[in-house]
Formats: sequence, C-alpha cells, structure tokens
Amino acid sequence: MTAAIALPAVTAPAANAAAPASFAASASCDKSGPYKVHASAVTIRSKASSKSTAVGVLYKSHKFTVHKVTKSGWWVYITDKKTGVKGWVSGVYVYPTVYTCLH
Repeated sequence: MTAAIALPAVTAPAANAAAPASFAASASCDKSGPYKVHASAVTIRSKASSKSTAVGVLYKSHKFTVHKVTKSGWWVYITDKKTGVKGWVSGVYVYPTVYTCLH
C-alpha cells in the first residue's frame, strides 16, 4: 500500500538582484586595514620579481612597515621591523584587509 501526502503550495516573491540603495556600499565607508602576512612566511626579494635575489624572510609573526606598492598591487616594498631587512614581497601573500560598510 502506498501513501500520498498532500503539501500546501507555497509561493515566494521573486528575488531582486539589485540591492536597495540603502544597502549599497558607500565609497566613504570603504577602508583598508593594516597590511598582514597571509602565509606562514614569504621571501623578501631585492627587486619586484620572483626571479630576483632573496634577501630575507618575512614571517607572519613579524611586524613590518610598508613603504610602497606597485601600481598592479603584485609587489609590496617593506622593512621587516624585527630584522631590519628591506625589500619586495609578493602582494599575493602580503596585503591589507579591506572593510566595506553596508548601509
């Protein structure tokens, strides 16, 4: 014997892909946090190239100063505050946290 269960039909309004203006990100609210190392360690290089000479290692636990960033964002020129080593690190692993506020 087979039993059938009748379920009520439920409808929902169609979703709107565009967020209401009150929830759009505000340009004045977008902020960058401090740069952080997003790997256990990254190689510090003499030039903004993966083929350049390695001059040190920047560990996740080390504090560092960012002096400049290439226009593309692929390379960041830093000073490791613990070792004093200056050089370029990959922007793939060293970048700021970006915060966006929604209203």
